[in-house]
Order: sequence, then C-alpha cells, then structure tokens
Amino acid sequence: MRRVVVVGASAAGLAAAETLRREGYDGALTLVGDEPLVPYDRPPLSKQLLSGAWEPERLALRTPDDLSGLGLDLRLGVPATGLRLADGTVESADGSTVPYDALIVATGVRPRRLPGVGGHVLRTLDDAVRLRDRLTPGTRLAVVGAGFLGAEAAAVAWRLGCEVTLLEPAPVPLAHAVGTEVGEVLTRAHLERGIDLRCGATVTEAVEGGVRLADGELVEADEVLVAVGSLPNTDWLAGSGLTVGDGVVCDEYCEAARNVYAAGDVARWYNPLFGRSMRIEHRTNAAEQGMAAARNLLRPDARKPFAQVPYFWSDQYDMKVQAYGYLRGHDEVSVVEGDLTDGRFVAAYRAGDRVTGALAVGMPPKAIRRWRQAIASGVSWREVVGVDAIAN
Repeated sequence: MRRVVVVGASAAGLAAAETLRREGYDGALTLVGDEPLVPYDRPPLSKQLLSGAWEPERLALRTPDDLSGLGLDLRLGVPATGLRLADGTVESADGSTVPYDALIVATGVRPRRLPGVGGHVLRTLDDAVRLRDRLTPGTRLAVVGAGFLGAEAAAVAWRLGCEVTLLEPAPVPLAHAVGTEVGEVLTRAHLERGIDLRCGATVTEAVEGGVRLADGELVEADEVLVAVGSLPNTDWLAGSGLTVGDGVVCDEYCEAARNVYAAGDVARWYNPLFGRSMRIEHRTNAAEQGMAAARNLLRPDARKPFAQVPYFWSDQYDMKVQAYGYLRGHDEVSVVEGDLTDGRFVAAYRAGDRVTGALAVGMPPKAIRRWRQAIASGVSWREVVGVDAIAN
C-alpha cells in the first residue's frame, strides 16, 4: 500500500491523515478538500465566529508548518466528483484523477435548504462570515429550525441586539432527541429572553422579506437562517458500488468496501456498543472516527471495532449543554441530579434495560463525565438510576 487518498479536509479527514503518519505510513498521502481553505474547526462558526469574538484565522486546525510536516499532496478547492472502485481512482471537478491503494471518505454533510430565494445556511466559514456581517442591532432575523444549530445562532443574534423569530415545526424543540421535559427547559431559555419562538410552525419557502408558512402567513424578516438539518455528501459516490443510505454504510470497523473506509459526519457505521447503525454529526466523533479508520486501514489483521460513546456540547445564552451516548430512540428520561426548574441538572436516558445516554445543562464537566463510563460499560438502568426499567 503506497498510495492513500483521504477525501474530505475537515476534522475527520485531517485526523485520519495525521494518524496515518503517526502510525508509520510513509507512502504517498493525498488530502482532497472541496473548500480552498486549509482544514478549520466548524463548531465555533455558530458561536465565537458568528458573535465576532473570534476572527477566521483562529479557526485553523493546524499551522502551515504542521501541515507541511505531514508531507501531504494537498488538493484544496477541487471537489471529488466520482469514484471508480474497480481501478482505485478518485475523479475530481477539474478533470484530474487521483489513484489510490486505500481510500478514506470523510466528505461530511451539507445543509438542507428551503425552496424560494434561499436564505443563509451555516456550514462553512464563508457562510458564517456572510451572516455575521448582516447581524447588526435591530436586524430582524428569522431562524428556521430550533435544533442545536438554530438555537445557538438565535442566542448569538439576540446578544448582538437582533430581533429574533425562531420557527420550529415540532410542538417542543428537540423533544425527539432529548425528551419533552428537557426540550421544554431549553425552550424556556429562549422565551425568557424575548425570543419570538413559534412551535408548530412549518415553513414552506423563503421569500423576499421573510419566510412563508404552510398556512400562508408571511413572517417578516430582514435575514433568514435555515437550520433544518443536513444531508451527507455522498452524491459523488453515485454508481461507485459503495452502499449509500443516509451516509456511507460501513461495518463496525468503519470499512465500506475492501480498503475503503469512511469517517465523520458522512459515515453510517455499526456501533457494537449500542447494537445499531448510526451516523453522528459531532466534532468529537469526527476526529475519533478519523483516527480509528486510519488505524484499521493500516493494520487489517489487528482491527478494532469503533465502539465509541458519542459526545457533544452546545452553548446557548449562559447555558452549557453537554451529552454522552446515543439519546435518540430512548424509552425513558430521568433527572438524576439537580432540578429541571432551576435549569441545572443531569438527565439519564434509558433504552431497553440499560443506560444509553446522559445530558447535563448548567453543570460542571465532572457531573456528566462519570456517565461516560456507565454508558460504555453497558450497565443496567436499575444499577445506575435505582429503579427497574419499565417493560415495553
């Protein structure tokens, strides 16, 4: 194996490239990225960068010297457009091809958009800078989608003096992921600050001067941010022979085909810790999975399943939200420390008879950190929470 190609130059792709070098791979290593910028960190886009606390230069994941030391064939600003598995070749938008002996796919996701005139999205550095320049005091901002990204952007815009309308089709924001009671706590944070939060509001299109709801109402706004989820960047793999289904489908080792691995937001892999296939769009998972994919690629006879406990965090107003595990599809939520009414608590999540997740709001890191081991160990709900799981 003398030629490895990593497609995707963000956290997962960079972690894979660094791990390959660190673990002793000294062959040709190509890193392909669709943006012309060197790898940068994305979580600050909706926080420090959008607020103006950070300038774009601070987001770079590595210095030029660090990247130079990796000995990369760095191909930035030239998206991959096709993959030929049979002859081990990646096709690029400029008409060039890149041969490989092994491949790591780390192409991430792209934002879903609304019909109509568009509105802002928040995925790239250019997206964030463009929106930041428009968020002046008194600006009317409509945020479509009250998930974590939309909530973070709404909080920043509020601090900047904007008039924020937050539109969410569900009765309670994030209830599908964190449960109704926890979702109501996060909702209260918006309402207490005067955010115009409208639940049960389905936006059908972005128009000049705002957004149109399903009932025909026009919600007026100077700027619109669309934060209604994302789609994995797999279009370039059409006809390649790889299995694609809401991401690149992989086994527990992150392998999608012989000598082809995937990592980060684009990877849908079987996580044996939870006994299910999942695709995680979190920064920590991207880096850890990039490292795991690289190690498994280098040592096919000593591969290890990627059985990670996912972790994510979110900053909203003065609240710090932190979570471990897989919260979706839970059967029960129980507050195990603190109180929902105070906005400072730890909630545990049950699926079947075991603890599969924990979420903390307004608590120190140590309050949530100990739950990581409980989830990784697969302990029973009774052992940790002190009551029997309800039979389904």
